[in-house]
Amino acid sequence: MLEEILDHILIDEATLQRRVEELGQAVSADYQGKDLMLICILKGGVAFLTDLMRRVTVPHEIDFMAISSYGGQRTESSGVVRILMDLHADIAGRHVLIVEDIVDSGRTMDYLLRALQARNPASLRVCTLLNKPCRRVVDVPLDYIGF
Repeated sequence: MLEEILDHILIDEATLQRRVEELGQAVSADYQGKDLMLICILKGGVAFLTDLMRRVTVPHEIDFMAISSYGGQRTESSGVVRILMDLHADIAGRHVLIVEDIVDSGRTMDYLLRALQARNPASLRVCTLLNKPCRRVVDVPLDYIGF
């Protein structure tokens, strides 16, 4: 079925899972002994989060946010960012890792980083499965990059 809609596969399953394993090892090493909160950006980040959290060996909690910057049927960010669903947990004093599927223009991530930084986490970092620097409009720090 996928073959009918895809021209070709850019990253095969084995390569993808190997890279997620490497990211999980890096996150585990960096957050050893820290109060880690993984924040998944819905809906695209869910599959990546579930794969990643199985490979993170340090204790952690998860929470979710839903953000909109596209609107309607658009495939390009409008630049207007809205929080559709906020976190349930307080992140003050916690080590927060945002888990995102794709960082494209950087607008949404920039907004999110500023909004979450105002909540006083102990640290705030980003893990993205796919980075598209050629589409970047706003420079944002990405700490863990899959591809």
